[in-house]
Amino acid sequence: MSEGASTKIGEEGSDSLRAKALSCVRGDKMLFRDLNFALSPGQAGLVTGPNGVGKSSLLRLIAGLLQPFSGSVDTPLSIALCDDRMALDENLPLAIALRFWAKLDGKTDTDCMIAMDAVGLGHLAEVPIRYFSTGQRQRARLARTFLSSANLWLLDEPANGLDAASVELLGKTLQAHLDDGGMILAASHIALPIAFDLKLELDALEPVEASL
Repeated sequence: MSEGASTKIGEEGSDSLRAKALSCVRGDKMLFRDLNFALSPGQAGLVTGPNGVGKSSLLRLIAGLLQPFSGSVDTPLSIALCDDRMALDENLPLAIALRFWAKLDGKTDTDCMIAMDAVGLGHLAEVPIRYFSTGQRQRARLARTFLSSANLWLLDEPANGLDAASVELLGKTLQAHLDDGGMILAASHIALPIAFDLKLELDALEPVEASL
């Protein structure tokens, strides 16, 4: 990354998500360049494209875990990222693992149960997460996201490992979040049962020097 590159995250606490001329470099490779898009409360966006074009990096950049190479992004104050990391203690029963985060988020045991029911895991509340199947682990990740008070949900392949019934249940929870004025930006190669206000397709770029 060149010394003159802009690395501005932008304004936090906005009511909307807004990216302006956003570019991302990982290593010596520019993944995407000059992205401009916006989401307002109640809107959902879908990020598509082949592997390696920066879909996950875009979500992590918006979450504040990566710095942009150039451009800026304005975000809501509260953001929840759901990706392939568990973010829960796998040695604990699901209910107890969620309860740890619930206390930090100012949520109750009832909120934990609602989150578990939203992903169809209420019956596994007392089972340690390490015993979960691939699909159950994915639903546990989603439950952690749903438990948060975040306005913006960043979902990286949220339907991975889910059966048709679980995808339908996921769609209902996503729609409820939108109906409450929340926002969703999802990267998914599996169709999600909600309407998207924004579709952002990332393409592989020709090799380019990061300093350009």
